[in-house]
Amino acid sequence: MAALPRLVCVSSVVLVVWAGFCSAVCVEVPSETEAVQGTHMKLLCISCMKREEVTASTVVEWFYRPEGGKDEPIYEYRKTNHEFPSRFSGRLQWNGSKDMQDVSITVLNVTLNDSGIYTCNITREFEFEIHRPLFTSSRLIHLTVVEEAGEDFTSVISEIMMYILLVFLTLWLLIEMVYCYRKVSKAEEAAQENATDYLAIPSENKENCAVPVEE
Repeated sequence: MAALPRLVCVSSVVLVVWAGFCSAVCVEVPSETEAVQGTHMKLLCISCMKREEVTASTVVEWFYRPEGGKDEPIYEYRKTNHEFPSRFSGRLQWNGSKDMQDVSITVLNVTLNDSGIYTCNITREFEFEIHRPLFTSSRLIHLTVVEEAGEDFTSVISEIMMYILLVFLTLWLLIEMVYCYRKVSKAEEAAQENATDYLAIPSENKENCAVPVEE
């Protein structure tokens, strides 16, 4: 029992170290491309920094292009947040991180007219003494807004597998119950037959069947 608190303590330390390691890791995950009308949609834009880029100043520009239209600026981060007048006025929210690796925005109360191509431009300027090199990157998000959420294929397959497993377990349980019932029934029949045979033996033979006791 003394080993249990020690094991819990070691597990807690491992979890803390692992959490600290994971928090320091940056992964460039692509954004979702489908939103449901009336919900909030986070346009994910992640640009991981290298070690030498940490001291760079970051500028973020968001553009929107409707189907068959041109790019129009909708949001900008240049030390402060700035929202351009557009169809999204009052519906854009900064959702980035303090280290400026996650520079995402959220579109509030998405409408069907919000479908289109969103562009996220990231510009980083290094502040060296001799020169100031620039690093630029872009992310394109093809967003489609639907009226109702469709069923996810993965969730459908998982649900089907769950029902199949449930049916299999039910059948297995029934088979085990029948097997156990038959086994118990046979044991009871055998015990009853032995008892009947014993009762059918004459009393004289029963006395002879007794095991003699050695002195």
